[in-house]
Amino acid sequence: MSRKVLFEDLGRIRYKEAWEYQEKLFESVIRDKKEQKREKPQYLLFCEHEHVYTIGRSGRRQNLLITRQVCESRQIDLHAIDRGGDITYHGPGQLVAYPIIDLEAFGIGIKRYISLLEDVVIETLKPYGIRGEKDEKAMGVWLDAGDPSRARKICAIGVRASRFVTMHGLALNINSDLSYFNCINPCGFTDRGVTSMQRELEREVSFGEVSLGLKNGFRELFGMEFSGH
Repeated sequence: MSRKVLFEDLGRIRYKEAWEYQEKLFESVIRDKKEQKREKPQYLLFCEHEHVYTIGRSGRRQNLLITRQVCESRQIDLHAIDRGGDITYHGPGQLVAYPIIDLEAFGIGIKRYISLLEDVVIETLKPYGIRGEKDEKAMGVWLDAGDPSRARKICAIGVRASRFVTMHGLALNINSDLSYFNCINPCGFTDRGVTSMQRELEREVSFGEVSLGLKNGFRELFGMEFSGH
């Protein structure tokens, strides 16, 4: 089966616009799969969102610590969406990756898929001297995962899959304004922190450089063959 993937960098984009675009591609991949087309396009989207809070299927509204009116006054979008997980924040300085792929074409199941997403981020962080880790009890990439008093998340992961086709994905904090996380219990946690590459390194990090590293991680760990830009 083909591992050819169309890569597209959407740049800075409002969450709703990206979500609708994802849905369109997601439905097309599922439709092509049902029709057993020989050539089935698959996609990897990169983007950066305007300020937004998203609440997943298992999310609890009380994990948003401000009202909808305050969100509106601060020009923060708010969406209840169809991925797994609880509430999270997206915004400028954060790299978001949305793979819309057929897992059967890659010979993997959903659990392995999530593990590979974590591996891609962990490998991307290594050249910067940042040691990303997994936590069996919580999806995403963490620093000091084994120390409850210091554990902090640098990358959130939330996915949806139907007929082994995926959408949504991961969000890596590069130069994120972390103050926006103060208005939520990120991913439902009240006892763990959030961090960014900028905070850990105490300097601004090249967004383009990290994007290239993440794309290479998908190429190497998933065996993706890219077209597009």
